Amino acid sequence: MVPAVIVFGDSTVDPGNNNQISTVLKSNFAPYGRDYFGGQPTGRFSNGRIATDFISEAYGIKPAIPAYLDPKFDIRDFATGVSFASAGTGYDNATSAVLSVIPFWKEMVYYKEFQDKLRGYLGNDIANHHLSESLHLISIGTNDFLENYYPFPTRSSEYPVDKYEIFLIGIASNFIRELYNLGARKIAINGLPPMGCLPLERTTNIMHGSACIEEYNDVAKDFNQKLQDSVTELNRELGGIQLVMSNPYYKLLEMIQNPILFGFENVATACCGTGYFEMSYMCDRRNPFTCSDANKYIFWDSFHPTEKTNFILADHAFKTTLTVFR
Repeated sequence: MVPAVIVFGDSTVDPGNNNQISTVLKSNFAPYGRDYFGGQPTGRFSNGRIATDFISEAYGIKPAIPAYLDPKFDIRDFATGVSFASAGTGYDNATSAVLSVIPFWKEMVYYKEFQDKLRGYLGNDIANHHLSESLHLISIGTNDFLENYYPFPTRSSEYPVDKYEIFLIGIASNFIRELYNLGARKIAINGLPPMGCLPLERTTNIMHGSACIEEYNDVAKDFNQKLQDSVTELNRELGGIQLVMSNPYYKLLEMIQNPILFGFENVATACCGTGYFEMSYMCDRRNPFTCSDANKYIFWDSFHPTEKTNFILADHAFKTTLTVFR
C-alpha cells in the first residue's frame, strides 16, 4: 500500500509552487482551474486536475496533491502527498534560470526539509517506513529542450543533442541515487512526451503545414531510450530499489493520431486563446477565444494538456508501469 505520492518536476506536476515565487510563469488566475474543484485556479497549468492528482486518487489516498510552498497546507497535509515541482524548470540549472523558477536541485533541498518535518510529526521509525513505502514520482525534461536547448545557443553550441541528453540523464540518475540514499525505495520517472506535437511547436512549423516537428519527437524517443537504459542500470546498482520509467510518449501520440477514439475533436490547437501560442498570462480571462468545452481538446494551453488528457495519461500509467507499486 502506497501511503503518499511525493512529486518532483515541472509544470506537468506543479500544483501551485510557482504562485509563491517571483516568476512570470504562473497560472493562478482564470480561466485556469475553471473545471477544478469549486472552479478555482490553483496554479495548476490546466483547466482542472493534473496527472499526479489522479494517480494519488487511484491509490485511494486523496484527490489532489498540495504544493509544498502553499501556506494553506502543513505537514499533516503533506504526509499523505506533496509536490515540490516548479513550472518551467528542468534537469539543467540553465533551464530554471530562463524563467526564474525553482531549480531541480532546490526541489531536493525542500524534500530534505519535508523529511525533517515528517520525522517531527510521525517520529523517526514511522517516518522512515512511511518514506520507504511512498511513491516518489519525477516528471521533468521537456523544458530543457523547448525552453533552453533549441531557443538559445548556449547549450546547443556546447553539446550536440545526443550529448545533451546524456548530460541530463546523468543529472536524473544522481537525483535518483540521492533519493535512494535518503530512504526512498519506490520511484517512478517520466519520459518525454512527443514534444514536437505541442501546439506551440506546431505553430512555429508553418513551413510544414503546422505538422508535428519530427526532429523534436525523435529527440524525445531517443532520450526515453537512454532514460530506460539508465533505469535498468540503477535497478541493478541500488539494492532494494523499485524504479520504473513511465513513458507518456506513445499514449499521447495515439491520442493525437486517433482523437476520435478518445472523444477529442481538436489536437493541433489548444482550448485557451487562439490555441496557437498562448500560455500563462497570455491565456487569461480577457482572452475572447477560449473554448467552451475543454473535453474536446487534448491541450488546454499551447504547452499543457487538459484535465481529460491528464486523466487518460495518469490512468494509463497507473494500469501499466505503476502496477508494481500496488
